[in-house]
Amino acid sequence: MNERERLLKRIAAIDFAMIELHLYMDSHPNDKEAAAKTDEYAVKSRALRKEFEDKYGPLTSMQMEANRWAWISDPWPWDNEEEG
Repeated sequence: MNERERLLKRIAAIDFAMIELHLYMDSHPNDKEAAAKTDEYAVKSRALRKEFEDKYGPLTSMQMEANRWAWISDPWPWDNEEEG
């Protein structure tokens, strides 16, 4: 697994944790610790996304300051380096 893939997995893990915490907060709206953890993960997610975009370009086509077509640059998800 290369650095780009590791960074994508970290982003996915943090975003998954945020979604789960949001669901938890639906039934526990007064849990201040969970709310603080959600905010902490949001900060981490933004930082990881910025790091990824600085190194590899935009994650989605919605990045306003990026080149409109930069998000479709190689490699495509199915272009696996291991398969040559």
